[in-house]
Amino acid sequence: MDQQIINLYDEYTHKPLSRHEFLKRLAILAGGTAAAMTILPLLEVNYANAATTSSEELFTERIVYTGINGDMHAYVARPKENKPYATVVVIHENRGLNVHIEDVTRRAAKAGHLAIAPNALSSLGGTPENEDEARTKFQQLKAEDSLQNFIKVFDYLGTRKDSNGKFGCVGFCWGGAMANSLAVNVPSLKAAVPFYGRQPAAEDVSKIKAAIQMHYGGLDERVNAGIPAYEEALKKNNISYEVHIYEGANHAFHNDTAPTRYNKDAAELAWQRTLDFFAKHLK
Repeated sequence: MDQQIINLYDEYTHKPLSRHEFLKRLAILAGGTAAAMTILPLLEVNYANAATTSSEELFTERIVYTGINGDMHAYVARPKENKPYATVVVIHENRGLNVHIEDVTRRAAKAGHLAIAPNALSSLGGTPENEDEARTKFQQLKAEDSLQNFIKVFDYLGTRKDSNGKFGCVGFCWGGAMANSLAVNVPSLKAAVPFYGRQPAAEDVSKIKAAIQMHYGGLDERVNAGIPAYEEALKKNNISYEVHIYEGANHAFHNDTAPTRYNKDAAELAWQRTLDFFAKHLK
């Protein structure tokens, strides 16, 4: 598919671009309204395409913990044996906690972790089925409130006997930026893995205690523009890090519900690297 069309969809999903304006510009790029309507299903997320990691061998539950502006809801998965596990916080994109992120949470659990995925939209009634509604809700969130709500998940995890207190996090897009923010603000975090997430301010990098592993799509110019400054700051502060750029891959390449942007080879390699990173740093 024309990269200009994929870039337009990326703009639509990340900026306050109305659906009317998006479809108008899509029709221009596609060569007409009919062509645009044919392309649209190839762009938009389809949860029917999500990999479905079985929960049969796992213990799963939905929990509530106290946030700063009301209850925070989260999905939890771990191996069935009730014992302490290294713990991974899974952070969703700017669509809220959905079936795809729940699937990723089970993948982390299958690898031997206690995995928990909080829903940033908890205080706004949870994740709506309509993606436009979800993006609108994200515009209502205050960044500092969201950060504090995710910081508080670590307080909650401290009360769980099935967590061994060794914490990591992995986030995607909006969640990738949050993973970087948690690295800055949670000293107990041992490993943070941002996928195509906005980088923290260079002056905040000195606060990071965690090891960092970054994953970026080579075609994702918008997010990739922040890599050099982040990498320079990580080097300057002697922070252990890895950066992986997947050539030919777009933003959201790990999301198997995004048919045009999903890149199976890059996604599988990045996820294996993520699990290996957790195995190394959450011993």
